[in-house]
Amino acid sequence: MEIKLDTLVKRFKDYVSFDTRSSEENDQSCPSTPGQMVMAGHLAEELRALGLADVTLDKHGYIMATLPANGCEHAPVVGFISHMDTSPDAPGAGIGPQIVENYDGGDIILNEAQGIVLSPREFPSLLKYKGQPLMTTDGTTLLGADDKAGVTAIVSAAEYLLQHPEVKHGRIRLGFTPDEETGRSADRFDVQAFGADFAYTVDGDELGGLEYENFNAANATITFKGRGVHPGEAKGKMVNANTLAMEWQQLLPAGERPEYTEGYEGFYHVHKVSGDVEQVTMMMLIRDHDKERFARRKAYLGEMAELLNRKYGAGAVTVDCKDMYFNMREKMTEAMYVVELAQKAMENAGVKPVVKPIRGGTDGARLSFMGLPCPNLFTGGANFHGRYEYLPLLSLQKAAETVLGIMVLAGNLRKI
Repeated sequence: MEIKLDTLVKRFKDYVSFDTRSSEENDQSCPSTPGQMVMAGHLAEELRALGLADVTLDKHGYIMATLPANGCEHAPVVGFISHMDTSPDAPGAGIGPQIVENYDGGDIILNEAQGIVLSPREFPSLLKYKGQPLMTTDGTTLLGADDKAGVTAIVSAAEYLLQHPEVKHGRIRLGFTPDEETGRSADRFDVQAFGADFAYTVDGDELGGLEYENFNAANATITFKGRGVHPGEAKGKMVNANTLAMEWQQLLPAGERPEYTEGYEGFYHVHKVSGDVEQVTMMMLIRDHDKERFARRKAYLGEMAELLNRKYGAGAVTVDCKDMYFNMREKMTEAMYVVELAQKAMENAGVKPVVKPIRGGTDGARLSFMGLPCPNLFTGGANFHGRYEYLPLLSLQKAAETVLGIMVLAGNLRKI
């Protein structure tokens, strides 16, 4: 079963024409930006025009649709989910996709006027795609493969089955969400209404990626209280909140920062600091795949605060630490057939599965804890969230064919 590359490219270009950057600052409305709802309306109409059933678009920008069973009514319901928003980390309006028809392994000039070059010297993974067609940015925006490549793969796989009624399958549910890049897309996802027995987020990166482990995650806000006094008369009186914040940073284990870790290694990450002498606010990420180490990391923040409060006085440091999501492996071990099904579909599509832990989060983690087993599949893209993002087009094709393969293989299962 082959999905035509031209179809995928045309659909992807259509989707990236919409500016759907989400906003971390706007947590009062969903979706967080109006462009997401514009694309959602367009996508819902496309799904109806293709012939999908039960297409719904709610006021928050969540789309659900059904591909009815075709000869495999006994099978469990399988779902596929991707997000429509793109990262707020880079411009997402006026995207100008460029196609390199046959990548020669050298530098790719993204924007000659601005001197922006995509080079294998900085991004060695490019060399894996020598001789293949690549899609890149024009150097001024991100590309949007995260996750419009996922949307493209899902819709194109469903379209194939609608056009080939001779291929039998069970009931299939599609879901498209807003605000994934802000970490809020699972907040309003109605698992019961979705009605799938298991599902896949199609939101990974390079070819073959299959992920069912992710970080346990907590976000911490650390507040440092100082005492402002005129610096000319500050001796013995001033308590500089900036000094407290710097001392806090030095207490964190030096080798346990993102820039020094990989694989299953967890980290502490200070990603935002603001304030003055009287008060400083620090934003931190705490991440670890192991549940016990994750708990110890959070406890260590409390110990640090206790130490500084003894030194500078009660209330000098306060920690507000909130759990964000947990490692889906805890839930996936009870449903490994979902992972095995994806591995089989990849192998059938000529793709070698690359099973690895996610060094981040995924909607699939939260959905798994909401009762919907949901590992994550590759989309084919690389260098997400920036102007050096690129999409090997044959990898996008394999992503769509993997989704299609799962849709068909799931029809051979019996609902428990």
